[in-house]
Amino acid sequence: MAAIDNELSDEQRVVDGLYARLDELRAQSRRRLASVRRAGPSGSPQNRSERDAFATLYEDRVAQLEAVEDRLAFGRLDLRDGERRYIGRIGLTDPDQTPMLTDWRAPAAQAFYRATAAHPDGVARRRHLVTAGRRVTGLEDDVLDLDGLASAGVDPATLAGVSGEGALLAALGAARTGRMGDIVATIQAEQDAVIRSELVGALVVQGGPGTGKTAVALHRAAYLLYAHRRLLERSGVLLVGPSRTFLRYIDQVLPSLGETGVVTATLADLYPGVEARGSEPDEVAEVKGRAVMAHVVARAVRQRQRVPAQATRVRVDGRTVVVRPQDVASAIGRARRLHRPHNQARVSFVRDMLGRLAEQYVQQLGWDVAPEDRAEIVEDLRTTREIRVALNLAWMPLTPQGLLRDLWTKPHRLEAAAPELTARERALLARPADAPWTPADVPLLDEAAELLGEDDQAARAQARADAERRAADVEYARQVLQSTGAGDLVSAETLAGRFASSGPSLTTAERAAADRTWTYGHVVVDEAQELSAMAWRALLRRVPTRSLTIVGDVAQTSAAGGTHDWAAMLDPLLRGSWRLTELTVNYRTPAVVARAAQRVAVAAGLPVSPQTSARDVPDALVLAHVADDAALAGAAAARADDLAGRIQDAAGAGRVAVLATADRAAQVRAALAARGRSVPAGDAVDLHAPLVVLTPTQAKGLEFDVVVLVEPAEVLAVSPGDLYVAMTRPTHALHVLHARDLPDGFTAPD
Repeated sequence: MAAIDNELSDEQRVVDGLYARLDELRAQSRRRLASVRRAGPSGSPQNRSERDAFATLYEDRVAQLEAVEDRLAFGRLDLRDGERRYIGRIGLTDPDQTPMLTDWRAPAAQAFYRATAAHPDGVARRRHLVTAGRRVTGLEDDVLDLDGLASAGVDPATLAGVSGEGALLAALGAARTGRMGDIVATIQAEQDAVIRSELVGALVVQGGPGTGKTAVALHRAAYLLYAHRRLLERSGVLLVGPSRTFLRYIDQVLPSLGETGVVTATLADLYPGVEARGSEPDEVAEVKGRAVMAHVVARAVRQRQRVPAQATRVRVDGRTVVVRPQDVASAIGRARRLHRPHNQARVSFVRDMLGRLAEQYVQQLGWDVAPEDRAEIVEDLRTTREIRVALNLAWMPLTPQGLLRDLWTKPHRLEAAAPELTARERALLARPADAPWTPADVPLLDEAAELLGEDDQAARAQARADAERRAADVEYARQVLQSTGAGDLVSAETLAGRFASSGPSLTTAERAAADRTWTYGHVVVDEAQELSAMAWRALLRRVPTRSLTIVGDVAQTSAAGGTHDWAAMLDPLLRGSWRLTELTVNYRTPAVVARAAQRVAVAAGLPVSPQTSARDVPDALVLAHVADDAALAGAAAARADDLAGRIQDAAGAGRVAVLATADRAAQVRAALAARGRSVPAGDAVDLHAPLVVLTPTQAKGLEFDVVVLVEPAEVLAVSPGDLYVAMTRPTHALHVLHARDLPDGFTAPD
């Protein structure tokens, strides 16, 4: 025991030194940031740009150093050659640039995750440091090379027990807090292989519930940013999650790994300026997600390029010009051959038509016209209202929103653009003009934006607005100079320029999130099995290199247009240029619950991935029959309320979730309210609350200490994948309340 106490003291001194260096670096970065901020918005544009760049750099550095406070160092490697290497969240060096702490992503740290007794990779001992705040509370050692201990200078008396799995099991058994934790200290070998897989190409990570897919995806994003910093800092990394609740759940993981620049979004967020908050039946979303909708949108765009049925005669300054159908047809054909987006090709069409009309006008004059006079004629024609109307009817400038809204609100337009759809399917898509956009609309808006391009009229309007704003700024600056008497020091135009440039400097992530055409260096997709064919098209536009990490489980698919077979969905899109790996160990769900969930999934015909649970928990599966269906919601509320009161620890950790269909969930919330416990719904769900009520779809990607599953037969009727999701959310226990017969597989066969 004395030897172990000495080891703890030695490790405490090392950890104290690491935190002292961290504090020193924090103070240094704060001083530099304060110095830059004190400089204020002055100097040349180049100086201001440099100041903003340095301010952003120091702000990011401070944020990074603040985020790695918890478990700064968590491991140590004793190598056969005598070297001792500490592993932590970030790399640290002393003032002389001597390494103190090795970043977990560095090649030198790889052995901490992959070395085994069979393949020690030069490691004699791997030590796990157990910490609470800045205090070392325990040590766990894995001896990987007994013969190499002496070479490494390790005294066998100092071994803290060969129990390296203790750190993993402790992490698995810890109470949940409402935010996902990182697994950086307990990454397992099969997970590490995925995390460090090469950047090039699309990697599909298939794995059953609880295999750590989300954690692996997040750690992979952090690893790729470390290993390919120059490339990915310029272009950024996009992480797409299934819901905003999920994004709140994981929002602390990447900062805790030293990364703050990843763009996180749901598919509904991918079109800047559109808030896709509407809802619609699943069968409507399924139709919108079909691959054929790409042809529908393309046809709808092309049909807005129309040859008029008859000529239009227009009087201009006493002369008549004729917008002839044959001229329009010729101009449309020439513009289409340019293969530009609709709004950009329209510029060529209008220029062509104005040239033809100007030629008619000139011929009526009967004399030669100088080039500058011809330009005036063209401008007169362009600004003539009747000509503008005629050309717009032939080739209308369009916005994606306007195009899609016309399809949904005007049956004749949808019928013309979508002959592949049945009359019933087209009727499903009909909706009022003021209906809010839905997540399934976003990929279609993105498709339309790609085909339409920028509206040149909108661009000109923006330029005019910018000029007006600039004039207003100059006038305001002139007034400021008059009131201050500083007109001899700076001009009004220069001062106005400083107003315009005094805003915040945007990071790569912020610029990318605001730009629909931004292309990323890498994209990570979680719960990828839920994406429709149209959603994949929108996503792949944002990563032309096809460098993706795609994580999901086809057995958990609940979206009608989602993926049930990776090859069937991805081969048409990626043409075979993707690779598949599987995670096979369930670290979340107790074995008895995991086995029941797999039996239920198999009985429902789901393509379940084989997996092994890392642990079991006594009494983890509780089945409770309620005789009266009307009493089911009340019984679930009472059970959940009692569990939430019992499982929270002194630190406030421990979470209970009630999972049920949408209608049943509303009944449970009402029953809880009657008991004095208010539980919000929708995006207002507080994941820090001790008790939440969700549908299985809302619970995707989340985990809870205890789950109360209400009426599994109802959930199964909505989606077999939803039932599989619901059964695999708990880390300690699943309580099943039912009035109907349980679906096949809930109980093990005799």
